[in-house]
Amino acid sequence: MKKTNSNSNLFCALRAAFPRDLDQIAVETTSPQGEPLHYTWRDLDHASARIANLLASLKLPEGSRVAVQVEKSVEAMLLYLATLRAGYVFLPLNTAYQSGEIEYFVGNAEPAVVVCTPGNFGWVSKIAFKAGTQHVFTLGDDRTGSLLERAAHHKDEHVPVARDADDLAAILYTSGTTGRSKGAMLTHGNLLSNAQVLKDYWGWKTGDVLIHALPIFHVHGLFVAIHGALINGSKMIWMAKFDPKAVLAAMPRATVFMGVPTLYVRLLAEPGLNKESAKNMRLFIAGSAPLLIETFTEWQQRTGHTILERYGMSETIMLTSNPYAADTRHKGQSERRGATVGFPLPGVGLRVVDDANKPLPVGEIGNIQVKGPNVFKGYWRMPEKTAEEFTADGWFKTGDVGKVDERDYVSIVGRSKDLIISGGYNVYPAEIEGFINEMPGVAESALVGVPHPDFGEVGVAVVIAKPGAPLSPEAIVAALKSQLANFKIPKKCFVVPELPRNTMGKVQKNLLREQYKGLFA
Repeated sequence: MKKTNSNSNLFCALRAAFPRDLDQIAVETTSPQGEPLHYTWRDLDHASARIANLLASLKLPEGSRVAVQVEKSVEAMLLYLATLRAGYVFLPLNTAYQSGEIEYFVGNAEPAVVVCTPGNFGWVSKIAFKAGTQHVFTLGDDRTGSLLERAAHHKDEHVPVARDADDLAAILYTSGTTGRSKGAMLTHGNLLSNAQVLKDYWGWKTGDVLIHALPIFHVHGLFVAIHGALINGSKMIWMAKFDPKAVLAAMPRATVFMGVPTLYVRLLAEPGLNKESAKNMRLFIAGSAPLLIETFTEWQQRTGHTILERYGMSETIMLTSNPYAADTRHKGQSERRGATVGFPLPGVGLRVVDDANKPLPVGEIGNIQVKGPNVFKGYWRMPEKTAEEFTADGWFKTGDVGKVDERDYVSIVGRSKDLIISGGYNVYPAEIEGFINEMPGVAESALVGVPHPDFGEVGVAVVIAKPGAPLSPEAIVAALKSQLANFKIPKKCFVVPELPRNTMGKVQKNLLREQYKGLFA
């Protein structure tokens, strides 16, 4: 393993933030049987050292990938820390992926080590060994499995392997809503710079306690939440699965909560959620999918707290955030505004351009491009795709469409791939969804473009009703006609019980497009 003059291994920065008293509780959780479990900071240090020593004993090639598809557990987090510590590349995989998907990821990433749940060992190991993986371990959510059994024989001290800021720390496969997933390569420097910026920007302080109720195969739960707590030396109340009642019960002992919009909707359904239950909390953060203004407002009324919305991607970690306190760079603004994702984070450049890469005036909708120390190194083994996604002057094309208002707040209007071009006119689904979502009885909506013989493409609205609300598709379309230009009106509207979603709560519009593509054929 290479040596450098200074060690930019992300693990070193996280370990340096551990409290002086290592016997304090770092993680509070419960076993699958419901028994309370506590891990001290010393436990985190020693257990990750044992796993790092196990990985080192395998004599893996430089830059080896460690692919992990396991249920959420504190040990799964320790495996992530151990991988960083040992200087290898962590590759988290969604627990929902099936054999066809795992075959693609293992074939594409060629990991030296694969870790799976004990129950999946039979089929995962076949795929891994066939692809040339040398080592397959198991890890259960109940502290069982061959990984921990083998690690138990190793020392509980380990010197982190020297890494440069530009060395790979993780590969995150994008959710693959259009075509095959791409592996976003994130460096130690990418992850550390973002963690440090968020620590300051979100006002992390001594005594903060994080409720961790997110999955850990994704940027939000793995990097934003875990790094946030660790780099501040903050305790985590760790939940294997999101349970609104358990979150509510934890709030009096916590100060920070991070969730996707679906989690906030489910918490609002709890009668016990009120100003009293949330009075010890300092900050509620939302991201990974758009937060409806209705949810934003209801949360404010019920709890007295204003949710802080932010925006990021697998390729960039966090890019923008509503302010926690007054942001001096933006006229001292401190307002957290619903339906916006706030300002570019310190050190992040953001611009809105037209299709010819020309900057657009304030308030005009265009393509969002970004630059900064948090922007990834490129797509794994896809040099052409990487080159395609960066402009000649080095800005990353996010694929998101949005605008910046006169007060510098950024709003995301949608994905460029979701843009509907109907009869030559641009139709932005988020604009129409906004109008539909405000109608009485509507819980949520999605607008997708489908082929049309005359217009090329037209919009189809798919709507969920609130419980017990009678909704008429014809009435929705008629109401839109009084508010919007004719080219924006959906040609069809359907009221359905639910929308297809991925594990982070994002609506899978690709599945809706597929479902309705033959309507006008």
